[in-house]
Amino acid sequence: MEFKGRAADLGLLARQLGLVVDGAGATRGRAVIMTGRRRVGKSRLVQEFCDRSGLPYVVFQATRGRNAVAERADFTATLAQSTLAGGELVAGLQSADWNQALRSLALAIPDDAPSIAVIDEVPWLVEQDAEFEGALQTVWDRHLSAKPVLLILVGSDMSVMEALQSYGRPFFGRAAKMTVQPLHVADVQAMTGLAAADAVDALLITGGFPEIVQSWRPGMSRTDFLREAVANPLSPLLVAGELSLLGEFPEASHSRAVLESVGSGERTFSAIAAQAGGSGALPSGTLSPLLNTLQAKRILTADLPLSIKADTKNKRYRIADPYLRFWLAFLHRGIPLIERGRGDLALERIERSWTTWRGRAVEPVIRESLLRLLPDERWPQTEAVGGWWNRQNNPEIDLIGADLPQALNSVRAGETPIPVAGVVHFIGSVKWLESQPFGRREYDALARDMLAVPGAEEGTALVAVSRCGVAGGLPLAAHWGPEDLVRAWQ
Repeated sequence: MEFKGRAADLGLLARQLGLVVDGAGATRGRAVIMTGRRRVGKSRLVQEFCDRSGLPYVVFQATRGRNAVAERADFTATLAQSTLAGGELVAGLQSADWNQALRSLALAIPDDAPSIAVIDEVPWLVEQDAEFEGALQTVWDRHLSAKPVLLILVGSDMSVMEALQSYGRPFFGRAAKMTVQPLHVADVQAMTGLAAADAVDALLITGGFPEIVQSWRPGMSRTDFLREAVANPLSPLLVAGELSLLGEFPEASHSRAVLESVGSGERTFSAIAAQAGGSGALPSGTLSPLLNTLQAKRILTADLPLSIKADTKNKRYRIADPYLRFWLAFLHRGIPLIERGRGDLALERIERSWTTWRGRAVEPVIRESLLRLLPDERWPQTEAVGGWWNRQNNPEIDLIGADLPQALNSVRAGETPIPVAGVVHFIGSVKWLESQPFGRREYDALARDMLAVPGAEEGTALVAVSRCGVAGGLPLAAHWGPEDLVRAWQ
């Protein structure tokens, strides 16, 4: 299948390889830790990069749950079969530990020509053998860093991959970090040939996961795509969600119950506890660490109200990527219908709830897109775009644009940064309907509710984001549409 998109990611890897080729780094070798959600296309990306480089390379794919002895034997066999110049030198070698196995990699890598080495699913190696990290650090420092090699360490468990780089761990400070994100809306539009508004819908359904986007034939409408997908129990749209969850949570667990609860629309701690607990609410001591772990793995995201007043009590949880959000909301429970040939019923359920579901699901996409358009000449200090709500969600404001005088980059993985603005720059509303523009009623409601936001004043600018335009004569400071969202990513 033709490889599309990922120009920025390929360029980033190419620059790292350029430092190896030119000998311009602090060490002759370079290491990159690549992470990203499962099935986001990391393995396909590194394979494409290796193929395009024209250099000798090796790609080793770890296997979850495998015996460490068998894993090391497979690692050495992969080296021997690779295009590395010294591959034949390690054929038949047996390694008693990972120190010896990685020294075999150093032996296979030439001293006088650049090459690439990829170790995929590093978290599974760490899980198999607690000595892997220390061995990696030792062999890198003593052997690999002195050779012209780009070492790429790939993993989907984002909490483990981030821990590899944390202070006090053996490999700390030795690698650049790279996070592979799903395809963005501009990539989705380019691959599907859809209009901007329809491309946003396609992003909400596919999540930008390459294998799903590629199954969306150019120009295909949303309804036609879904009808075709639910008619095939093996379609990527159906299969990728379960495979993604099984990769993270191989067995039924409280974590799965929590995800299913959030995916069904529950957002608050108490509501999630009640639904995920089944016959009785999950205790706080059980749910809190589960939520923290799911956030550290970047599967869940927690949002806090944005204003000049810190508010840590009104946290709202959501599934981090749009595809898994869509899958949990509609497809997870629809699979039994689809498997017995009643995909039409699954499609009817999607269509009944689509407009309501999309109205909330599109908000994080809009906020992230606006952050790429801002700051601009009108709002040169805008560094954050969020929302605001009180405990009763009345009112609930879709868009808050503000500065962030307090640094938020010091939070640890899994923690939710507390957004505290110095100044609220604008307050806005989202209306994402096919045939109804943002009108006077929406404007009046926004003007009425804005003063509930701490930091808002009578003169605070009002803005809107609408799928099909804005009615004339409204005194909005700015408004954006689907084309602007796509432009933000181009």
